[in-house]
Amino acid sequence: MFGFGKKSGKEPTIYQRKEHCISRKNIDDDALRVLYRLNQLGYTAYLVGGGVRDLLLGREPKDFDVGTSARPNEVKRAFRNCYLIGRRFRLAQVCFGKKIIETATFRKTAQSVGEIIEKAAEGPLEDNDFGTPQTDAFRRDFTVNGLFYNIKDFSVIDWVGGMKDLKKKIIRSIGDPSVRFREDPVRMLRAIKFSSRLGFKIERGTYAAIKKYHSAIMTAAMPRVTEEIFRLFTYGHSEEAFRLLWETGLLGNLIPELAAYIDKNGGKKCDTFRYLKGLDKYEIMMRQNGMEASNALRMAILAKGLGEPRTALKIMVNRIHIPKAAYFAAVMMQESVNRLGKPPTKFRQRFVYNRDFPDALDYNRIVARCDGKDESALNEWSDLYQAKGNENERN
Repeated sequence: MFGFGKKSGKEPTIYQRKEHCISRKNIDDDALRVLYRLNQLGYTAYLVGGGVRDLLLGREPKDFDVGTSARPNEVKRAFRNCYLIGRRFRLAQVCFGKKIIETATFRKTAQSVGEIIEKAAEGPLEDNDFGTPQTDAFRRDFTVNGLFYNIKDFSVIDWVGGMKDLKKKIIRSIGDPSVRFREDPVRMLRAIKFSSRLGFKIERGTYAAIKKYHSAIMTAAMPRVTEEIFRLFTYGHSEEAFRLLWETGLLGNLIPELAAYIDKNGGKKCDTFRYLKGLDKYEIMMRQNGMEASNALRMAILAKGLGEPRTALKIMVNRIHIPKAAYFAAVMMQESVNRLGKPPTKFRQRFVYNRDFPDALDYNRIVARCDGKDESALNEWSDLYQAKGNENERN
């Protein structure tokens, strides 16, 4: 899977086709169209980021992103189906139906280390200067995300040592992590996301920097933080992700009530992790069917045990700004335990018409299985729900 490559001075390590496992047949056809078109026009264009990482790991990438020497307006001229977004840094989106191939001009970080630290106190930095493939690789967050695939000769270009870290299964910051995490604190959440999702260890220096600077997460824009928190659930590894959040101190900053609950109720053996493990099994099942759990269900599971449902979930609203609709749905799920714990009676049957009933049923199944409780009443509710659905279809 991994070769040794060839390196000379400040040049990148180049892994030829025989030294890696990426094949064009595993790359999205429309991403290939973008790469070939830009190269034909004389620009440099590489497949970049997480798509390259996932292909090297034998995974199916969620997205295929392109990095190029072409400026945004030049990309737009190359593709009639291209739209430019963003104000401070223009990003080209080449659209193929509902599919988007994000195509970004190579960038660089113009600030010195001293300037980065000074400006980090003012908020997340934006790197708006165009650069080269080398500068673009070094401005990325982790080495495993800094690899480029060259469609011209089918090679992998490695400026940052990402191939070695992929082989070692390590998440390592590009550059000094104490600087990079203060530059953008959300990178700490991303380190945990990649570690839990890929089953990689966080490199010692990177991990130490998270533990030292975890409180900097409170300076990040909350919408970005909330988005990354929800992404921790997506691939069925939330148990490990939240364990890392708790161990590094990030959870104490983001949801101190939950961190205190874990501290007082067994630490690593706290029932919070048991319920998250049950949710992970559900998430994996949903993904196999092309779906994913709702954020309301995720929050209902995460807040279980923190106390009375409305009080516990208001903590989530106040701390990580979950939407009000998700809050009310999650409250309903937690409060449905007594109702769904008993077989449906004539006067209780109307509950199946609630739009969030399927989530409430799934919430109760997850909890019941984690606690080893009988599911016979839930099975009756499920049968009733299916019968009502069939009846509506006939009518």
